[in-house]
Amino acid sequence: MPTGDIEIKVKTAQLLNSCKKLPFEIKDFVKKTEALRLQYRYLDLRSFQMQYNLRLRSQMVMKMRDYLCNLHGFVDVETPTLFKRTPGGAKEFVIPSREPGKFYSLPQSPQQFKQLLMVGGLDRYFQVARCYRDEGSRPDRQPEFTQIDIEMSFVDQTGIRSLVEGLLQYSWPSDKGPVEVPFPSLTFAEALASYGTDKPDTRFGMKIVDLSDAFRDTQAGFLQEALGTPQGTVKAMCVSDGAKYLTRKDIEHIRKFAADHFNQEVLPVFPKASRNWNSPVAKLIVEERGSGLMRSMQAQEGDMLLLTAGEHSRACSLLGKLRLECADLLEAKGALLRDPARFSFLWVLDFPLFLPKEGHPGELESAHHPFTAPHPSDVHLLSTEPEKVRSQHYDLVLNGSEVGGGSIRIHDAQLQRHVLDTVLKEDVTLLSHLLQALDYGAPPHGGIALGLDRLICLVTGAPSIRDVIAFPKSFRGHDLMSNAPDFIPPEELKPYHIQVAWPTDPEAEKSSSGDPRHPES
Repeated sequence: MPTGDIEIKVKTAQLLNSCKKLPFEIKDFVKKTEALRLQYRYLDLRSFQMQYNLRLRSQMVMKMRDYLCNLHGFVDVETPTLFKRTPGGAKEFVIPSREPGKFYSLPQSPQQFKQLLMVGGLDRYFQVARCYRDEGSRPDRQPEFTQIDIEMSFVDQTGIRSLVEGLLQYSWPSDKGPVEVPFPSLTFAEALASYGTDKPDTRFGMKIVDLSDAFRDTQAGFLQEALGTPQGTVKAMCVSDGAKYLTRKDIEHIRKFAADHFNQEVLPVFPKASRNWNSPVAKLIVEERGSGLMRSMQAQEGDMLLLTAGEHSRACSLLGKLRLECADLLEAKGALLRDPARFSFLWVLDFPLFLPKEGHPGELESAHHPFTAPHPSDVHLLSTEPEKVRSQHYDLVLNGSEVGGGSIRIHDAQLQRHVLDTVLKEDVTLLSHLLQALDYGAPPHGGIALGLDRLICLVTGAPSIRDVIAFPKSFRGHDLMSNAPDFIPPEELKPYHIQVAWPTDPEAEKSSSGDPRHPES
C-alpha cells in the first residue's frame, strides 16, 4: 500500500458504522448492469474508474479556470437558471410560476446573457454553466449537462480558436500526451466532400473521392442515370484491406445498410482482389476503368472500393456513414484504424447560416442559433438568396465527436431584427430585451461553448458520458436512484394554476400506471 511506511499498533477500535451486504462488488472487472449502477450510484462512485474520471474532471476544470481567469483576465459570472423561452433551437424545460398562465424556461445555454454581458462592458466572460434541453430519449445525451462557456468582445474567429487551443493545451492531463497546436481546419463543404459529415474522425483515412469526370462515358447503367441528372455525381471510397478482412455477409450488411438508411445503392468493387466477388456491374467497371480507378483511389491489392451515385450531399452522407460502419467491421476483425490513445482535433468552419426547416422545406431555420453573424462576403445575399449565406460559426471536433461550437455574433440590432423577423419569421417580441440592448452600442463579440461531459468522456476513454457525471440521468431521462421525475399531489399544483390531463393512448397510459393518484390505477 502507498501508506505502508507507517505501522499502526491498535489499542482501541470503535465501529463507526456497519455495512450491509452490497448489491454488487465494488470492483471494475465485476460486470454490473447500468441500471443497477445508477440505482446505487453512491456505491458505484467508490469504483476506481469513477474515482479516476471525476478527479480528472475536477483537475481539468481547475486548470481551465486558472488559464482563463488568472492568465487571460476573464471574469467568472453566474447567469440565471430561470429564464423565458427562446425561439428556435432545442426544446426547453418549462417551469410553472404562481402567476396564472406564465412559465419560466430553463436555458438551453447562457447565450443571451453572455451577449448582454458584452453590452455591459464585461468584455471577457466565462462560466462552468449548467444547461438544460428536453430532448427526450436520445442516446448518450443528458437532459442537464455542463459546458465551459466563453464570450469575448472585439474578437474574430482566429482569436477564439487560438484561445481555445491554448486552453486545452494548458488543461490537458500530462499522462495523455501533449496537445499539438494549431489544430487543423476544414470548411463545412470540404468536410462533407471528403468525410461525408461535419464532424469527421480524422484518425484514419478512407476519404471520399469524386469520380464523376472519370465515369462520364461509362456503360454502367446506374452511374449513367445518376450523371444524367443536373446535380448527379459518382463518389467512391477505398476500404483498406477490405477484401482481406470482410466476408460476404459483411458486404451484404453494407449494401443493406445503404438501402435501409439512405434508400440508395452502393456498389462494392474489388479491383485487384484474389476473391472473385465482383457483381456483373462491378466487373464491367473494373474492365472499363481498372487501372485508372486504382490510381484515382490510390488503392492497393486487397482493398475494396465502395461506389455510389446521386446528388452530392446525399452520396457523401451515405459514404460518410459507411466509412464509420466499415471501420467498426474492420476493427471487429482485428484491424487497428482508430487508435484510442490518439487525440485528433479539428476545426470545422464556414457552416451554412440557414437550413431548410424540417417538415416545411419552403421555410428556413438557423443552422445553429439565430444570433450567429453571416460571413462578411455573403451579407448581400441575406435579402435575395439567404439559403446560400455562410455563417461565422465554427465547431471543434475531437475523434469524430463535436466537443465545442461557437460563432461571431450579430451585434447590429437592425441586422438581428431582419434575421429574426424577415428570414426566420420568428416573434421578435420574445427577444425585445436583446434587440434593445444591441441598440446601446453593443461591441463586436463572439464566443464558444465546450461540452465538458463529452470532452472528459473522450479524454478518459469512458464508454458513455454517464460515466463522467457523478449523478447522471438514465437513457429515458430518469434518476433511477431517487425515482425522479415524480408525481406531485393536486393540492401542491393549485398555487401554479395547472392541472394534469392524463393521456389516453396505451403507451403513455402504461408509463403512468404506477401513479397512486391516477383515477384508473
